[in-house]
Amino acid sequence: MRNMDTTHRELYHPWRAIDRLHREADTVWRLLSPPSPEAGNLAEWLPAVDIEEEEERFVIRADVPGVDAGDLDIRMAEGVLTVQGTREARSEEHRDGLRRAERIRGRFKRSFSLPDNSDPNEIAADYRNGVLEITIPKQARAKPRRIEVESS
Repeated sequence: MRNMDTTHRELYHPWRAIDRLHREADTVWRLLSPPSPEAGNLAEWLPAVDIEEEEERFVIRADVPGVDAGDLDIRMAEGVLTVQGTREARSEEHRDGLRRAERIRGRFKRSFSLPDNSDPNEIAADYRNGVLEITIPKQARAKPRRIEVESS
């Protein structure tokens, strides 16, 4: 029953399935690729993001647990909102035997093109419990008005 439920949801949300496939392919690629010397032991990763449109604003929520608020950098330029940061590696004691590290650490960068009706001057960000929430208010729309026609 669970497989049918998952498949059913993916039919209505195809981008979720594509996003999950993309994240899984990235994970496999990182596991199979040797780290580059200039990157040290930091890998790039993509935090999961939800984007919602509400009546008065857009909301972006990104899962970035383990990232300090001071390591987040949010910038707005030419209609593109860019969020980047780093989740630092913790120093670990190596012992004889097997060690496994599955939590991705390193740099991330996500960029979002904002709609024309967004207000770039009023963007706000809040970071709580590992979730970064960015609110982007919509600009007030000009109300239609009747224009009188003058006759001569």
